Amino acid sequence: MGPLQIVLGTISVLFLIVSVVFAYRAVRAMIRIIRTGQPDSTRTRPVGPRLKTLVVESLGHTRMLKWSSIGVAHWFVFLGFYGLFLTLVEAFGEVWNPAFHLPLIGEWGLWNLFVDVIGTGTVLGILYLIVRRQLDHPRRQGRKSRFAGSNEGRGYFVEAIVLIVGVCILSIRAAKISAGLVEAPTWSHPASSALSNLFPANPDLVSVIAFVKIVASLVWLVVVSRLLNMGVAWHRFSAFFNIYFKREGTSGAPALGPLPPMTSGGEPIDFEDPDEDAIFGRGKIEDFTWKGMLDFTTCTECGRCQSQCPAWNTGKPLSPKMVIMDLRDHLYAKAPYLLGEKTASETAPDYDILKPSDEQVWASGYARIEGTNDAQAHRPLVGTLEEGGVIDPDVLWSCTNCGACVEQCPVDIEHIDHIDDMRRYQVLIESNFPSEAGVMLRNLENRGNPWGVSPSTREDWMKELDFEVRQADGPLPLDVEYLFWVGCAGAIDDRAKKVTKAVAELLHTAGVEFAVLGSGETCSGDPARRMGNEFVFQMLAQENVETLNGVFEGRVPGMRKIVTTCPHCFNSLGREYPQVGGEYEVVHHTQLLNQLVEEGRLTPVTPVDRKVTYHDPCFLGRHNKVYTPPREILESVQGLSTQEMHRCKDRGFCCGAGGARMWMEEKIGKRINMERTEEALDLDPDVISTACPFCITMLSDALTTKKQNGEAGEHVEVLDVSQILLRSLAPVGTPGTEHGADVGRKDDDVAGTGSAATEHGAQ
Repeated sequence: MGPLQIVLGTISVLFLIVSVVFAYRAVRAMIRIIRTGQPDSTRTRPVGPRLKTLVVESLGHTRMLKWSSIGVAHWFVFLGFYGLFLTLVEAFGEVWNPAFHLPLIGEWGLWNLFVDVIGTGTVLGILYLIVRRQLDHPRRQGRKSRFAGSNEGRGYFVEAIVLIVGVCILSIRAAKISAGLVEAPTWSHPASSALSNLFPANPDLVSVIAFVKIVASLVWLVVVSRLLNMGVAWHRFSAFFNIYFKREGTSGAPALGPLPPMTSGGEPIDFEDPDEDAIFGRGKIEDFTWKGMLDFTTCTECGRCQSQCPAWNTGKPLSPKMVIMDLRDHLYAKAPYLLGEKTASETAPDYDILKPSDEQVWASGYARIEGTNDAQAHRPLVGTLEEGGVIDPDVLWSCTNCGACVEQCPVDIEHIDHIDDMRRYQVLIESNFPSEAGVMLRNLENRGNPWGVSPSTREDWMKELDFEVRQADGPLPLDVEYLFWVGCAGAIDDRAKKVTKAVAELLHTAGVEFAVLGSGETCSGDPARRMGNEFVFQMLAQENVETLNGVFEGRVPGMRKIVTTCPHCFNSLGREYPQVGGEYEVVHHTQLLNQLVEEGRLTPVTPVDRKVTYHDPCFLGRHNKVYTPPREILESVQGLSTQEMHRCKDRGFCCGAGGARMWMEEKIGKRINMERTEEALDLDPDVISTACPFCITMLSDALTTKKQNGEAGEHVEVLDVSQILLRSLAPVGTPGTEHGADVGRKDDDVAGTGSAATEHGAQ
């Protein structure tokens, strides 16, 4: 041990002590802050499935590998950070004694091979990620960059530290080999052996490189300890907890499908007799649960959610990433007030004098208020720039609840839950929401449907069929297998009524006994819940559950079957109604029709010569993972040529109608339905097919505009999968089934078989 080793070793130990103190204080502060959130007792059990999900998602990198090349690179960096931790321990010995090896495993061939392979993978992986960050940088791509709005400096810092540490790991070993200090077999360090030719045979160099590795690692630790909102670094620790505590603890699925009930103090709110001090939604940062605060802390700023968001992709101010970042920054800036370390002044400051940063002006439309001050303590959670709001109203109301952000997030952040919780406060407490949505809510309360038409019109579609449709009047007879939940759109909207009639005809043809509620049906409540009016949802849901329980009276589980054409009703009835005592077996019409085709009860025999592309409805696809049945139905139809859009299945692009956006004006940026329709038209299809009445409306409206502008052929149509299947059951030679036959446009022409023929594929 020479003077160099003594000096470097002493500095390393002292720096370690300082770093550990900083890290301990940081972790303690972070835990204290997160614990200020509202309780949530649903996040810890069952332990077994949660642990399994944690292991599979973290070690298997299942979410990261949705983007394969980046996922592979990140996996090596991830494994290097944790798997090579012992090399840092070893470096503390090497800085004192260049010949030091870890006890027991230091000269073990397999351990050395592991270090060599993973160390090399870490260096190559971080180099690839650095290159990708630069290629995807906002200065090159502007808004299209997934890093737009991220803290680039922090990202560079983390990448630099990973690269330095990775290079040091290999360099220490190479220097030891060059100096003859390694006894491990040659096959166990191929990369280090190759590098050793670049190093002189000087043992002191080992100590110097080990010191650099230690300093780099501890500098990283000190920096992140001083920046609790540095998610790009802290996610290395918090991600494990965030994945374990995810909402869908049993299945391990993303937080999609049902929206959780409103809770206050960790308990669901009783809307018939709520507590006087009940918290309705999230009106302040401290109203979020501890899991929400953990979500904010864990955001890596990777921008995957942003890159998939239909609102962001069409020029709107909503970025799911920046929503989480802004909530996080506000949480940690307000923390001293939450912890009682500071007391806010009695009056709010004048927010007009605040100067927004250049980045935030374009990125999210409002200023971040930096630092811990009275402004942070008083600012509203949702508000305009002038009001000092953390989240701008235009950001909040741009969300379609499509779930693309949640599906893509590698650390299981629950964006939709947080956005809708903020909406709940705005609607129920502030009565502050888009005015046109207020009309929809009044219609739901007064007429039981968003359009405000008379409930008796729900039965009109049945008059246009050539067979009688049973209507439920009391408990269903045992020979009735399914209750057909028609839904508001399916009974009222002219385009959706064609789908309703097509499904009814198909079920009748297959010999499936079904009944409908007719005027006894009311809205499932999905639009109310998704825009934040939980009270109206509860009212409608309880009314429907009472009706359905009466219809299914005396039936055991497994015989309480419902089929519906609307994915929003499908999601509400099947996955949200259990929250209010409604337990039913709900299937989407594509699932049932596909089953009937497989069983031979429906046999597509007539070729339909059409080129079709299928659009995945968000609430059928991402929210409920129903991707295969609609496609299998299309595959069963002879003559169809199918082609997938670039964004499909779990990366499908929204039509723009979800999250109650169907009843709100789209005033900012490009219309989402126009973006999706253009993507479909790029494939030059004859038919854009889907399986949702909202999607049919949105895509049809956009297609009509395209036709009027001469940007789409008159023969192109939007059809539900069931309409195509019904057309394939028509007799051979029926108009609409032959080569070149056009789409039907008559109101009573369900399958589209009565229109004149045009040239196949003509423009």
